[in-house]
This record gives sequence, structure tokens and C-alpha cells, in this order.
Amino acid sequence: MKTLLALLLTCALVLPALAADNEKEEDRVKDSSEVLKEILDIPDDIPQDLLDKAECVIILPSVKKGAFGIGGSYGRGVMICRSGQHYTGPWGAPALYALEGVNIGFQLGGQATDFVLLVMNPKGARSLLSSKVKLGANASAAAGPKGRSAEGATDVVMSAEILSYSRSKGLFAGISLEGSTLRSDGSANEKLYGQKLSAKQIIREGKVKIPASAEELVALLNKKTPKNRSDPKSLQ
Repeated sequence: MKTLLALLLTCALVLPALAADNEKEEDRVKDSSEVLKEILDIPDDIPQDLLDKAECVIILPSVKKGAFGIGGSYGRGVMICRSGQHYTGPWGAPALYALEGVNIGFQLGGQATDFVLLVMNPKGARSLLSSKVKLGANASAAAGPKGRSAEGATDVVMSAEILSYSRSKGLFAGISLEGSTLRSDGSANEKLYGQKLSAKQIIREGKVKIPASAEELVALLNKKTPKNRSDPKSLQ
């Protein structure tokens, strides 16, 4: 009887804590959806032709300077990709990701900044799904062009694996994140999905269904860019 009471008491204490953790990760997904919606509503936003050629999108709301001391920054958000062997299907379940790096700190100027990153080819996606990636070293990165079209973008931009954008104090612009790192946030993914999963299992292997907290984000992307318009040869 005492053992049963002890077990019930433990559950009463632990379950609310687990629920709170899960709620925190769900809020992270919802915040990412809201940030992307707001950015895609900006008149001079991410060029539609680039969005249509992106295999994956990473959204990092409110990255703040100072988390790791002078010049350091740390941000949490999501990575979401098109489904299917060659990234030609609907958008799938997101994995939670973290952005770290000393270089970001000096660019932010102390302001909380939202980031949106476009992953422009399968090679860049594979890198991000397999290990921690240093932008500019493990994956080529460039500040993304903005406007209605990417016409006039430089060769460097058009050949980059990852294009990055920022929004701070209402100002939207392409921004270089070279030297920063991106990694899957394993503990957060475990809290969100209730099981230990790699980003690859979530995004490419379809081990989980789209959580309720991500339904708005998935619907937004399926509406804004329902079809992958990359050169089919580049997706092989």
C-alpha cells in the first residue's frame, strides 16, 4: 500500500513537470510559425522563387545576444523539410534545432532577432540532419537576397547551400551567419515527441506524425510553396 501511495505521489509530482516541458517546446514550434507568417507577409520579403526551390526551412525566433557571455548568442527554433525521397512531397513534421556562435553576437547589436534560413539543396539538408554544422565550413552559407525575385543575385548566393535572413526591430534583411553552428536539439525533440529520436528519423524517416503545435506551420508552407521547383537533376 505504501509503495502504491509513493508511486502515485511521484506521478503527481513528475507528470506536471513533464507537461510543462512539453508545453515549452510546443510554444517554440508555434512561435516559429508566427515568425515565418509575419516575415512572409512583408512586401519585400524572401523571393518566392527561392522559397519554391528550398528543400528545408529553419526558423529561429528571438535569438538573443549574451547567452554565452560577451559576443555569444544562442537561439532555438525548428527545421522543417519537404517530404519524399527527393523532397518533392508536402511539408512534414519539424525537428527542433539550436543556433550557436560568437559571430552572431556582434551582428545583433544587443537586439532579439528572428532568423529564417533556407536550405537550398539535399547536400545541405543531409549535413544538417547528420551532425552539428558550422556555417561557411561544413556547409556553404550566404546572406539571402530579398524582394519579389532572386534575379540579379550573385553566383555566391545562388550556389550557397544555406541562405539566411534576419528581422530585428521590424527591419528585414539578408545576413551572413558564417562561423555560427546549427545542431539538432535532441533533448527538446524528446520532450516534444515523447521519445528519443534523431532529426533524421523525424524529418526523413517519418517516425512521427505532425504534432498539433506544428499544424499551422505546415499548413502555411503548404499554402505558400506547395511544390518544389528546383531543377529535378539537383534533387538526385
